[in-house]
Amino acid sequence: MANIKSAKKRIKVAKRNETRNKATKSKVKTYIKKVEAAAATGDRETATKLLKEATKHINKAKSKGVYHKKNAARKVSRIAKAVNKIK
Repeated sequence: MANIKSAKKRIKVAKRNETRNKATKSKVKTYIKKVEAAAATGDRETATKLLKEATKHINKAKSKGVYHKKNAARKVSRIAKAVNKIK
């Protein structure tokens, strides 16, 4: 355990950030799964609507520093590609 006051604070801050990042990543994964499920059923209208929501949450996570910008772009690209494959 840390003895220095600043080190103790860093431990608390790191824990808080870890909790926030986990929640955000979990939310993004849920939205991605919803888009993929809609794409698998072939429902283009629902998949398009869910794609917009998922993209919004991925970009918000990117701006908060949860995801690297290229990681976020890759996630958006993959789900957009899945939606665009629907006939």
